[in-house]
Amino acid sequence: MRKAEAGGKADAALLRVGFLLARQFTLTAFAVFVDALRLASDEGDRSRQIKCRWTVMSARRAPVAASCGVEVMPTSGLVDPKGFDYLVVVGGLLHGGEQVDEATLAYIRKAAAAGVTLVGVCTGSFVLARAGALAGRKACVSWFHRRDFLETFADVTPVCDQLYLIEEDRITCSGGAGVADLAAALIERRVGAEAARKSLRVMLIDAPRPAAAPQPMPALPRSLLREGAARDEAVRRAVLLMEQHMARPQSIAEIARKVGLGARQLERRFLEETGETPAAVYRGMRLDYGRWLVAEAGRAVGEAAESAGFADSAHFTRAFRKRWGFAPSTARALRDVGNIPST
Repeated sequence: MRKAEAGGKADAALLRVGFLLARQFTLTAFAVFVDALRLASDEGDRSRQIKCRWTVMSARRAPVAASCGVEVMPTSGLVDPKGFDYLVVVGGLLHGGEQVDEATLAYIRKAAAAGVTLVGVCTGSFVLARAGALAGRKACVSWFHRRDFLETFADVTPVCDQLYLIEEDRITCSGGAGVADLAAALIERRVGAEAARKSLRVMLIDAPRPAAAPQPMPALPRSLLREGAARDEAVRRAVLLMEQHMARPQSIAEIARKVGLGARQLERRFLEETGETPAAVYRGMRLDYGRWLVAEAGRAVGEAAESAGFADSAHFTRAFRKRWGFAPSTARALRDVGNIPST
């Protein structure tokens, strides 16, 4: 007979989840996950913990501040992990100090040894890896955090081209809206498809996306995403500025000024890091983004051209055809049949 996670009473819940919140955790990831459980747990919108139970734990029993400043008060200390079907670690900011304390890391290791399935959402994968729970495995992380992950964990392979990854007793999710898809998958597995659909419907989500659905297209060029690239801080900052100004591209001189360099200095550093000029990198990013908008997001060519910072669809189409050898209007059809050349 199942036991309640914080006590010894019989527990008829079909899905039991324990949450660990990192310092400066991502509020969206936690809120979406726990709300999906809430909506699946009861009939209507009464929010009773019947079919699903969840516990927010902390080693210190003190409020935990999210990255946005909102504080969440844990409902329990670190209880027996065997009382959970899933232990979910919600990660947060990577450069604000250690995400969790040693007591929490020890608890994660204890849960792993007990055979409890560990789930890392957003940068929760970093916490699991730090605890040694992902050694020799893959971890689904956001493309935005891939570089940090590669530089920190040599024994874990990051996966950045899908929403989440389920590998037996380890589950990792890139975060954001993908958390809703993961939560629905776990609810369907334990509670049933109708409960999962109900959660998503109430949250105004039409249908869950599969684990292998692609993450939104990273604007960073492949030359800067590959292992060992872009160690120059000025180049990295310049590329992030480019990403933030896709629809209305800034001049290279303006970008150089913002990162504290002259245009010639920035060009030299880009050539050393990527083999390309800043202008070529910027144009490639915009083309990659425009291609994703057409092929994956289903946008019209004119709309994609505008969003990617091209003067008009004719200009975008010429540049697109020069780079890939076919028009953007055919990109989505080629993607649908799996014949589109990779970027």
